[in-house]
Amino acid sequence: MTETTKRHRVVIVGGGFGGLEAARELRRAPVDITLIDRRNFHLFQPLLYQVATGELSPANIASPLRTVFRRQKNCQVLLGEVTDFDADGHRVLLRDGEIAYDSLIVAAGSTHSYFGHNEWESLAPGLKTIEDATRVRKKILLAFEAAEREPDPERRRAWLTFVLVGGGPTGVELAGALSEIARHTFRKDFRNIDPAEANIVIVEAAAKPLHVYSDKLSGKAAQALDRLGVHVRTHTKVVDVQDDHVVLESNSDRETLATRTVLWTAGVAASPLGRRLADATGATTDRIGRVQVEPNLTLPGHPDLFVIGDLAHCPDENGRPLPGLAPVAIQQGAYAAKVIAGRLENSPAPPPFSYRDRGSMAVIGRYAAIARIGKMELSGLVAWLMWLMLHLMEITLFQNRLLVLIQWGWAYLFRSRAARLITGPVEPLIETGNAPSDRKSADARAGQTANTTT
Repeated sequence: MTETTKRHRVVIVGGGFGGLEAARELRRAPVDITLIDRRNFHLFQPLLYQVATGELSPANIASPLRTVFRRQKNCQVLLGEVTDFDADGHRVLLRDGEIAYDSLIVAAGSTHSYFGHNEWESLAPGLKTIEDATRVRKKILLAFEAAEREPDPERRRAWLTFVLVGGGPTGVELAGALSEIARHTFRKDFRNIDPAEANIVIVEAAAKPLHVYSDKLSGKAAQALDRLGVHVRTHTKVVDVQDDHVVLESNSDRETLATRTVLWTAGVAASPLGRRLADATGATTDRIGRVQVEPNLTLPGHPDLFVIGDLAHCPDENGRPLPGLAPVAIQQGAYAAKVIAGRLENSPAPPPFSYRDRGSMAVIGRYAAIARIGKMELSGLVAWLMWLMLHLMEITLFQNRLLVLIQWGWAYLFRSRAARLITGPVEPLIETGNAPSDRKSADARAGQTANTTT
């Protein structure tokens, strides 16, 4: 038997923050790692909204997984789609094959939740993938293009109304970037419309935006949004989404708001692989599909199977499930790797996983952000600079950090967004004959006819 076959086989499903950290932490362990992902890159999701608003290009926030692990000899990267699990046979089933394991770490992440209205997905895209970001970017840019050509004031107003469903960090960050585009980037780009007239609306069911923060920080965020011209509708739910309007409900009162651009920034659900894993192991899932794990992040009866990140229902010291944040996934990935390495060394089992909350932050707009670090609360320029530095340093590849730094510097100096590209097929923006150029042509033809008749 060769040395290779004797080594402990670790399979990691998912190349997100948790999976990446687990593989890195095992770089010196006597294991053979197979990292499986259906994408060939690691995506820095916190900056997806900047791709969606044209400030960054997709390649700026995506790092090829083979490049990330090219120097880690005990890690093999495979492009593949996991379809199921054979927990008793220690196999991960792929669409086109299978992989055997001795230890398995599942870090498959999450997707959007439309609260039982999946039919809204085609009308209200979310922000989870590169494709989502480019689709949102296209939708935003096309709205301004359509407004430029729309002669009817009511229809033009609908094109310039942007509804963001959800007042969490993604919704607030996207709203701030949209305001920057409308008020500054597009200021001299159009002839028939004033982009600054864009009506940006955040719809939030809770009592305040960024409700996970203190009243003080949430109030600071609300003030910053108000300065940016963003309207926040609290205690309000979206009860219907159509191609040309949304229906809002507040205190049992319903209102129809005309809009052609609805963006989904609320609600997440665990990857469907959570349900497959639960079926294969007898584990239980919560209401959004997260798999309930033991204190050491394994599944009951399966000490060799770890679930981490957005896919894991892992309670904190108060019994509440940990949020789906990158720091949580990173710490859980490191913990799972420590448990596996310790077992191979016959070391005592580590204490149960405990998340160390080092703080959180959200950016609202130019020079505006909020941050909570321990008991310290910051807002304004200081929090904004901290947000920039932290996100810059967390980007995986150095070349991407440099590119993002250059793009940010250019954007903040000149308020320019170089990646304002509409890609893919473009449907007719307005009804035939409504465009200003069409009306001028029709008027000219009518004038020629009248002159000939005379």
